[in-house]
Amino acid sequence: MFIRFPRRAIFSFALMTSSAAMWPAPVLAAGDAAKGKAAYAQRCASCHSLEYNGAGPAHRGLLGRKAGTVADFTYSPALRNSGVTWSGESLEQWLSDPEKFIPGQKMWISVPDAVERQDIIAYLRAEAGK
Repeated sequence: MFIRFPRRAIFSFALMTSSAAMWPAPVLAAGDAAKGKAAYAQRCASCHSLEYNGAGPAHRGLLGRKAGTVADFTYSPALRNSGVTWSGESLEQWLSDPEKFIPGQKMWISVPDAVERQDIIAYLRAEAGK
């Protein structure tokens, strides 16, 4: 028995099912640097500074830098040997769950909210050129 389907329906179905694998992974919003500055002050500044090492390493110039390489800061062997170069994507993973991203590292805090993570990353990106 032959069932007749409209060409438009067949074409639409074929397009949807064949192109799904071609879509890139979701891209997160660019973030708001002004909101990120406030979030950085609230969540990060007790251990980090843009300019100086504290309980955590300095963050000025973080993007594009290899993890575990700030002078005069003692890193965990896990972070020092991770091979990670900090980018928006790696910071997203790191801030989401540092221990999952690099097991054995020393940072115990995470930023559970995805929008807040992107705002912090936008702030660090904006401060990189200053």
